[in-house]
This record gives sequence, C-alpha cells and structure tokens, in this order.
Amino acid sequence: MSPEAPPAPHRPSLQRLFLTGLLTLLPIWLTWVVIKFVFVLLSGISSPLVVPLSERIAASFPHYLGWVRVEWMQDVFALLATLLVILMVGALSRRMVGQRLLRWFGAVIRRIPLASVIYDSARKLLDILQTQPGSTQRVVLIDFPHRDMKSVGLVTRVIREHGTGRELAAVYVPTTPNPTSGYLEIVPVELLTPTDWSVDQAMSFIISGGAVAPDSVPFTRAGDR
Repeated sequence: MSPEAPPAPHRPSLQRLFLTGLLTLLPIWLTWVVIKFVFVLLSGISSPLVVPLSERIAASFPHYLGWVRVEWMQDVFALLATLLVILMVGALSRRMVGQRLLRWFGAVIRRIPLASVIYDSARKLLDILQTQPGSTQRVVLIDFPHRDMKSVGLVTRVIREHGTGRELAAVYVPTTPNPTSGYLEIVPVELLTPTDWSVDQAMSFIISGGAVAPDSVPFTRAGDR
C-alpha cells in the first residue's frame, strides 16, 4: 500500500487575511492619526511667524538655504518653535517672574467676556484633575447608559442637592478614542462605583478602547453586593 499523502496545508481565506491585516495596521494608523493631529496643531501655532521668516532667509541665501522653503521643512521648524515656546513657558512658570506674568495675563483675559469663561473653566478643570476630590475617588464607574452597563468617568466636583443636602458628583465621561469630547453627568455619590485607577490609567483605557486595562475592575457597587 502506498503511504497516505500528507494533508494539504490550510490556506486562510481572503476575509481572514483582510481582517488580520486590518487588525495589524489599525494601531499603527491610530498612532499616526494622533501624531499627525498633534503635529499639525502644534506647527500651526507658529506657522504665521515661521513661514515668512523662512521665506526671507531663503531669499537672502538662495543657493545655500533654498531648501528652507520646502513646505514640510517649514512645518518642522514651526513645530520645533512651538515646542520651544512651551518649554520656555514651563520653565518660566516655575519662577516668580513667570508667575506674575501668568497672573497678569489671566487678569487681562478675564476682562474679555467670552474668553474669561473659557479660560477660567479650563484652568479650574486642570487644577481639579491634579488634586483629589476629597470625599470620593477621582476615577469612578457610573451606570451609563443604563444600570447594567458601566462607563468610566472623572469626578470633577462634589456638590449638594438643594433642600436635602444629598451629595452629588459632577462626572465627566470621556468618549473613545477621543477623550476631549464626552458627556457631563450629575450622579448621586452613593451610586458611584469607585476605582483605584489613576487619571493616566483611565485615559489609557479610554483611548485604547479597553485594550490597555488592569486584570480586574470593580463593577458592582458595594451597596448592591
């Protein structure tokens, strides 16, 4: 008897190959989208100053610095200029002179009706996220959009209900993968599910769509166990 022929190797279908390639490229694509967004945002801040300056430099030395006129080089210079300004502001804000300049700038902004609301709100939000809220954890889970589902939220403030004194938490619920948009929910404190996550861990969980997460997470409130 002739030996049996070995089984033919299994060939993946085109659909499986497509899904494998898509799942491989998706994290790379998301990383590129975020980096490109930040790159364009930061370079756009300094472009109005950097582009005319680079044009003048290139015109003065056309044989040596003509490459300065290339668009992507101007974007790189604008990005570096913006990063340099950010670093300088960070270093200056740690000194007494910088703190006085920031207070003066804040006083000027507060004289502009709409700008004052945006500036004060942004400053308060950043200050709040750097401190503990007191009676509750910063990162919590809330019943949203209904009781059997949870959403990750950031407690920005604890207030009290008028008339009863019941503690209510203002909870910001970021969306995936862009945490700069989201929902603001007012939730009774006893209905929050506290976590031991840091804000950085919560942001990683949200941006990654849950791929970057701890091994366990509280889901049921203590009062319901």
